[in-house]
Amino acid sequence: MWQMMDLLYGHKKQMVAAADALPGREAYPYPLAREHLVLGTDMLGPDAPANPTPWPEDTEEIILAGGCFWGIERIAWQVSGVHTTSAGYAGGFTPHPTYDEVFSARTGHAEAVRVIYRGGEPTLRRLLEEFWQQHDPTTAMRQGNDVGTEYRSAVYWTTPAQGELVRASAAAYQEALREAGRGEITTELAPLAEAGCGVYYTAEAEHQQYLARNPMGYCNHGFTGVACRL
Repeated sequence: MWQMMDLLYGHKKQMVAAADALPGREAYPYPLAREHLVLGTDMLGPDAPANPTPWPEDTEEIILAGGCFWGIERIAWQVSGVHTTSAGYAGGFTPHPTYDEVFSARTGHAEAVRVIYRGGEPTLRRLLEEFWQQHDPTTAMRQGNDVGTEYRSAVYWTTPAQGELVRASAAAYQEALREAGRGEITTELAPLAEAGCGVYYTAEAEHQQYLARNPMGYCNHGFTGVACRL
């Protein structure tokens, strides 16, 4: 199956150059959902087009990407200490992209999940453990049957301390993968400010908490067989 998907969509595994990316637009071309269906919290915070509010002072932000954002978001919202999550786009060049544009692999964006969390390093460790062990970070520009740059594995942090822990977690999980006879991690690791245009864009309302509204919906995530212990 994977070989067939690579044959059909292999052209989407080539990262678009910034100069060749779709032009995008100055504002969101679709209405945004604001209340988290599961957690009941504000998903937009300071990015809300109207009436923006700051994130709570005791929270931090990190962006996780590991294939279809539906599954990654469900993994994240279940971690204790998470204040809110949202599905969106990050790491690319096109401002305010649409789902179809990201799917075309012509924006450079990955399907990503913004996580706003409390509890500092302990919470981030739990998030990273779940992130690493519930997707395959060794398949470049692909997650299972989903092929393309938009399905790449990536972590974009917003503080230097997060970056140190993310890099340490990747090294630790790589060792676990080697011991299990698995491949090399291909995950993109970078500060959010240095990933593409440096901005996270919230996705369309229908993608938010998709698997809460559709429990039997498509999900390409689950335990990979190699535990992550940080």
